[in-house]
Amino acid sequence: MSIEQLKDQIPDFAKDVRLNLASMMSDETLSPHSKYGLLLATAIAARNPVVIAAMESAAAVVMTPAAVAAAKSAASMMAMNNVYYRFVHLASNPEYKTMPARLRMNVIGNPGVDRDDFELWSLAVSAINGCGACMDAHEKALREAGVSSAAIQTAVRFAAIVQSVAVAIEAAGMGVTQAVE
Repeated sequence: MSIEQLKDQIPDFAKDVRLNLASMMSDETLSPHSKYGLLLATAIAARNPVVIAAMESAAAVVMTPAAVAAAKSAASMMAMNNVYYRFVHLASNPEYKTMPARLRMNVIGNPGVDRDDFELWSLAVSAINGCGACMDAHEKALREAGVSSAAIQTAVRFAAIVQSVAVAIEAAGMGVTQAVE
C-alpha cells in the first residue's frame, strides 16, 4: 500500500488528518532518510497494520534494508524503554531511580544509521508512547548534536500526524460514526 492509498482510507470525519498527512509528505524540513525512518518508526509505535504497511513500503524506496531495520529497532527499543523509564520517572519511590535498568540496549550504541536519525526516531516514538524521561533524554542528545529545534519539532509533529492517521483508520473500521449518529 502506498501513502497515497493510505490517505484515501482516511474517512471524511478526519479530513484534517488527511490534510495533515498530505502536508507532511511535502514537508522538506528533514532529509528523506530521516523522514521515512521517522514515518516507519512512528507507524510501528502507532500499532496499526495498515499504517505500518504503507510507511514500510514508502521507506523501502528511500532507505537501505539496514536503515529500515534501524527504524524498526528504534520503535522496538523505545517500546521497552518508554515503559520502564516512564515507570521510574512517575513512581513515588525514588529508590527506582538508583537501581540499574538491567535492560539490553546495545542497538542504541550502534544503530546502523546516523546517530542523529536514530535519536530523532527514538524521540518521536517516545512522544507517542508518552515517556517524558525518554523525550527529555533524546531531545537533549539531539540538541547537543546540533540538531535544530525546527527539526525536533517537525519529528514530533510527524509522530502526532502518524498517530492520528492510525486512530482515524481504526475509528472508521470500528463503526464509530454510526455510534455517534
